[in-house]
Amino acid sequence: MTIRKRINGFWLSIALALAFFAVVQLLISREMLNSFYINTLFFMAINVMLAVSLHLIIGITGQFSIGHAGFLAVGAYASAIMTMKLQLPFSLALLVGGIAAAVAGLLIGIPTLRLKGDYLAIATLGFGEIVRIILLNVDYVGGASGMTVTHLTTWPWVFACLLITIIVIANFTNSTHGRACISIREDEIAADSMGINTTYYKVVAFVIGSFFAGIAGGLYAHHFYIIQPTNFGFLKSFDILIFVVLGGLGSMSGAVIAAILLTIVSTFLQEYPETRMIIYSLVLILVMLYRPKGLLGTRELTSFFKQRRAAEGGIEDGNKHTVA
Repeated sequence: MTIRKRINGFWLSIALALAFFAVVQLLISREMLNSFYINTLFFMAINVMLAVSLHLIIGITGQFSIGHAGFLAVGAYASAIMTMKLQLPFSLALLVGGIAAAVAGLLIGIPTLRLKGDYLAIATLGFGEIVRIILLNVDYVGGASGMTVTHLTTWPWVFACLLITIIVIANFTNSTHGRACISIREDEIAADSMGINTTYYKVVAFVIGSFFAGIAGGLYAHHFYIIQPTNFGFLKSFDILIFVVLGGLGSMSGAVIAAILLTIVSTFLQEYPETRMIIYSLVLILVMLYRPKGLLGTRELTSFFKQRRAAEGGIEDGNKHTVA
């Protein structure tokens, strides 16, 4: 019975998401949304993809990575080369961007994921900077001037990629492999003693997170017309990290909400460049003061509804905490 309810809940979520897609597509096709709101919507979706992909690495597996902008850059440049240099279709370019970022995640993951905590953070930060410096000195992709990219990102592409990212990572988290990753986050020594191959699962989480960051990079590159190495500096990595921490380490819905809120705050404060970063920082400080574990902690949004139904004498709490 519980499985049946979960299946019904899954299809209900898909139906609501498709309804949202249809409404937005209708507004865009009838030109009821101007370019400002469309850009904000696209940027929001790309940020959500980045937040959810990093959530798998930090929130679920507990690996403190701060080089996510490096994977975003790899995906962006790889997909741009596919369309602008090799004249390949956009769909193939996105896939190549994701695969290139996943390979980069594998190459950086295998030697560095034996590191922990601050050491891993420094190693991943170094990876991001290495990618940026390489792009800065390669004339084939424009060097410091950047690379001009045709606008190919559309709302159906953004929505499809976002939906696939959320479905894949949510299902991975709720699978046996996801539980193994959560056990690593909670206590790596205990997980290792129970026979869980901790290095394998850390690399898998790293590769999956990098893949979807690469897809987001492809969408980013083909939406903003030009990409430059300065777009993918360590500040971009910290922006993505803030989404995950603010939403609550271990909560995917928290990461989604934080990415949406901060994108809105950042976008609407662009008219006040002098005070933008001050207000942005104050928002973060206030949230951290009153919600030190993030907006949702380790809980998912759906668990609040199930808890309410349980309190009213309905079903038992679904226990959607991501705590092992």
